[in-house]
Amino acid sequence: MFQKAKNLYNEYPSQYWLMITGVVISTAGGSLIWPFLLIYASAKLGLPLSTVAALISVNAGTSLLSSFLAGTLADKIGRKVVMNFSLTLNGIAYFFLMRAETYPQFVILMILVGLSNPLYQVGADAMLADMIPSEKRTDAYAISRIANNAAFALGPAIGGFLAATSYDLAFYGAATGYIVYSLLLFFLGHETLEKLKAPNSPMESKQVEGQEGYARVFRDKGYMLFVSLMSIGLIAPTMLWILMPVYAKTNFGMPENLYGWIPTTNALMCVFIQYPVTQVSRRYKALPVAAIGMLIYAIGAGSVALMSGFGGFWLSMVILTFGELILVPTASKYVADLAPANLRGRYMGVYWLGWGLARTLAPLIGGFLNDAIAPRAIWIGGLIIGLTSVTGLTLLSRFSRSQATIQADV
Repeated sequence: MFQKAKNLYNEYPSQYWLMITGVVISTAGGSLIWPFLLIYASAKLGLPLSTVAALISVNAGTSLLSSFLAGTLADKIGRKVVMNFSLTLNGIAYFFLMRAETYPQFVILMILVGLSNPLYQVGADAMLADMIPSEKRTDAYAISRIANNAAFALGPAIGGFLAATSYDLAFYGAATGYIVYSLLLFFLGHETLEKLKAPNSPMESKQVEGQEGYARVFRDKGYMLFVSLMSIGLIAPTMLWILMPVYAKTNFGMPENLYGWIPTTNALMCVFIQYPVTQVSRRYKALPVAAIGMLIYAIGAGSVALMSGFGGFWLSMVILTFGELILVPTASKYVADLAPANLRGRYMGVYWLGWGLARTLAPLIGGFLNDAIAPRAIWIGGLIIGLTSVTGLTLLSRFSRSQATIQADV
């Protein structure tokens, strides 16, 4: 066991493991308070829940805009700089959230968190792609997800205990987690963009000049179609994450303390099953695997319509999580492999913009289906939306394979 762990460690550069360590520290810190933030804000402000919940919409909307900025900055000034800025800004925002007294103050701080999160995500994905060769990227992204979910599984349990004693302790823990990771990265990490700045030949220089900016990304029709299909398909699992707790409580009387085990199951599965699943999925081409993952996502969301108790909702989450385990690392690798080295930040920025669009649209679509038709229509609609994405990804995979065959023959 020790030798296997040592071999795994030696497969990746030391800065990759620095990032993994930082992810554990910052995610554990942030998850001390994030699951309880709306409860805290509701008690602090004394406003209706719908008004307080709008803070999350403010956060998500700001993240959409920040995704574009993140890609440009990561490609222009460096991965490390934007990651450090994001981590430091997050730490400061959580510190001041503890002292926020009015709704506008909460809005401003949620905007700051929304601005900072994509900066880290895009910078980290680009940095990982800079350091890790293509054949190892799927595993590298999978290990990162395992670390993130392990921290997320631990954080809320500790955070709930701290919040019951004093919310200040949870906020201090969150701020400290982000600041500690920022300091580790600042002093121990190095900038991976440096190696990409000087072209090795006139041909490379010409390619770099012709690929500057988001215009080059948007002209990549195959990639933009992939992002669009991903964004559509991700609406289904996002509806489950956001709306199933309310659906289970409102329609079936499930208490929060019981429902809490359902997202915990997701985190634990990502910790213990992600790597074995990735060992299988990495053997196959990315687009067909992505289509299979999206299909399982759709089935997991649609299955909620058949459930009426804890066991059923738990099973829906288990099904959905297998889709997540298959899809997410594969999609990240696909983007990293497809992106030109000097545009990785922008490609990652557009990719995460697709995630942001799904998070923005999912509650609106689900709420409409619930109010206009029936509560179960949420999940039937999610299934249909998911299957639309599956069909598109399958067709895109076949088209890409045909194009590759034609080019090979030529």
